[in-house]
Amino acid sequence: MHNSPEIVIVGASHAGLSAALTLGRSRRRVLVLDGGPPRNAPAAHAHNFYTQDGTPPAELLRLGRQQLAPYDVEIRGVAAQTARVTPTGFALTLADGTDVSTGSLILATGMLDLLPAVPGLREKWGQGVYHCPYCHGWEVRDQRVAIYGRGQLGFHLAVLLNHWCPQPTLCTDGPAELDDDQRATLNQLGIRVVETPVTALVPTAHGVEAVAFADGSLLPVDAVFARAPQQQRTDLAAQLGCASTEDGLYVKVDAMGLTTVPGVYAAGDLAKPLQQVVAAAAAGAAAAAMLNNQLIFSEAELQQHQY
Repeated sequence: MHNSPEIVIVGASHAGLSAALTLGRSRRRVLVLDGGPPRNAPAAHAHNFYTQDGTPPAELLRLGRQQLAPYDVEIRGVAAQTARVTPTGFALTLADGTDVSTGSLILATGMLDLLPAVPGLREKWGQGVYHCPYCHGWEVRDQRVAIYGRGQLGFHLAVLLNHWCPQPTLCTDGPAELDDDQRATLNQLGIRVVETPVTALVPTAHGVEAVAFADGSLLPVDAVFARAPQQQRTDLAAQLGCASTEDGLYVKVDAMGLTTVPGVYAAGDLAKPLQQVVAAAAAGAAAAAMLNNQLIFSEAELQQHQY
């Protein structure tokens, strides 16, 4: 890329690469900043992606990068550390100390899972420990499954997963923090609640085989699902002044990905609770198309005022 980028995309996973493809095909000069492995990197396969169901995440990214080759898109393996609004657009300082200026931004930086400090859980995240029934429920259907969680998050995941794996066990690792109605629903579904503290997940070469409790007991399982709290992977959106959703978790966007800061779009997990590969890719394409439309009409208006 010989000229400064018209658009910088921060994040090089599925939302970012999808946005880059749309913008590259729209004859835009694009810089994509790759800040590190995607959230689904530990998973052996990605699912629910039309025509690509079961493809390893790394292969999806390889194909995505390969298909950007014909276009004016540069991918740089460096994270953006700071971002600010300037009179002509935006300025970013990168982890390697360089600065980049651009007229438009797409944030696709994703989320971080705040995994609990349970031995075996982080080690088997994506390989026996999962977060999404839509991504992995089919593979463990009708098997012995435990849910690690409590309160609303644990309740919601237990009821949802019951569709794929009837009567899972909800392990709350201490007080369940469930109200009477939630307990009644779980009891009606035959979902057992175990409030004994969890000491570890017992690993195997390819997954987990049991949940270990503080009283010395073991719960044999074929898989564990955990709905961990999350946070934004970076604070770039906040640095730019983008508003958050009411719960403070996601970047607030309109239906097509525009944030509350003109010229800044956001796509993928950082903007939506539906966190699947296909949804991220679709959001990236939509945000890129809307950004390109906005640029085209702004450029046309500018030209009109020049005559």
